[in-house]
Amino acid sequence: MYKATRLIAIVGRPNVGKSTLFNALTNTRDALVADMPGLTRDRQYGELELEDFQTHLIDTGGMLGNEGALTELMDQQIIQAIEEAHLVLFVVSARDGLVGDDERILERIRMATKPILLLVNKAEGQVNEIALAEFYQTGVIELMAVSSAHRKGLAELKLYLNDYFKANEQQFESEVVEDHGPKIAIIGRPNVGKSTLVNRLLREDRVLAFDMPGTTRDSISLPLIWDDLSYTLIDTAGVRRRAKIGEGIEKFSILKTIESIRLSQICVMMMDATEGITDQDLHLLGLAVHHAKPVILVINKWDHLSEEHRNHVKQKINLKMQAFEWVPLLYISALHGSGLRILMERIDLLMDKADQELSANKLTNVLNAAYKAHQPPLVQGLSSQLKFAHSGGNHPMRVVVHGKRTTKLPDSYKRYLENTYRKAFDLKGVPIIMQFKDGKNPYKDKPGSNERKFPSRRKQAHNQPKPN
Repeated sequence: MYKATRLIAIVGRPNVGKSTLFNALTNTRDALVADMPGLTRDRQYGELELEDFQTHLIDTGGMLGNEGALTELMDQQIIQAIEEAHLVLFVVSARDGLVGDDERILERIRMATKPILLLVNKAEGQVNEIALAEFYQTGVIELMAVSSAHRKGLAELKLYLNDYFKANEQQFESEVVEDHGPKIAIIGRPNVGKSTLVNRLLREDRVLAFDMPGTTRDSISLPLIWDDLSYTLIDTAGVRRRAKIGEGIEKFSILKTIESIRLSQICVMMMDATEGITDQDLHLLGLAVHHAKPVILVINKWDHLSEEHRNHVKQKINLKMQAFEWVPLLYISALHGSGLRILMERIDLLMDKADQELSANKLTNVLNAAYKAHQPPLVQGLSSQLKFAHSGGNHPMRVVVHGKRTTKLPDSYKRYLENTYRKAFDLKGVPIIMQFKDGKNPYKDKPGSNERKFPSRRKQAHNQPKPN
């Protein structure tokens, strides 16, 4: 299992500015920021580049004072983050002063015997000594006043962290992971089992999983090693119907989910077998296809259904998936782990398919055969002529068709060509962008392009020499 070196956990009660600090240090908006207790519910990981070290930050959900099952799970997440970390940034608020919840959280951190840097945040407009004065009574030796929102003291904080790790360098393993492999976005409606799937694959409770729609609000990026191959899993916030979105923060989560899809190399679209396929499932699937991402539809909680119910669900899926009949299906149980090995093999296979670089010669041969089998309808009394085709690139896969009046082809014929190419090159699960151009053949009288062949991801991994 991947273990990041020099981990720094950001811990504190709600709304002391942890996520603002995380975003300021990592130069991202990876952690959601709003004035709402319990907003960051999962551990969010980000990279912090110091002068001499590459470190990783963990942004945690705020420990809450009230009781409840979700709060207990969140507290467990934070305790695990503290256990993982080499250094804890304990964040408090200069505006609020030292409160009881601060002392309770500090006690938990001390139980883990981790080094602590107490950050007095929201200290803008205050002299450092005044901002820090009340917090000396905690007994924490290292204190610093900052303002994450105004970026006050962040340069000094980075310098402190760099010096700390330099002084304690021998305590840390020099494990550098440069490539986390393809990014896999796990998408789906709330409560379909996305976080359970991620936890099963990681073999640890890295992502909070709870039977409450919308539990995971951030999109969480986590590295995974499976069969000697590297991946990055992105567990997205569940996207629900807009009519059901009562909070502005949920709309922000939708934007982050769409952004996760955009940044991914492949999408695993999850649905709940017990609820059947819904219009919202199809909408999410459409988002992945719109962004031209290879996609697998995973039907989760399959073990909950009787044989009769399974047949009914399959019929409904086949009926509603006609526009996406090229998307591969997989039935799993994330909770019990059934089907996960097949899922990872399918992901590798899909990546290999998407990586294919097809020669102009092969693409043109398929085009000619398709044209001969089914010619397009006349356009203003004239026939369209399809002369040749070539690759327009990968990720997304593009096929460029040249000829006469190609831009006038009806959508139905364009889909026919797309499906023909998908069948000819076994590209099930891979979106193909068809582009049509009128004009002369740019490859005429030029040497034919040879198809580049690459070994599969699994072959590449297993051909690598094993470390001693």
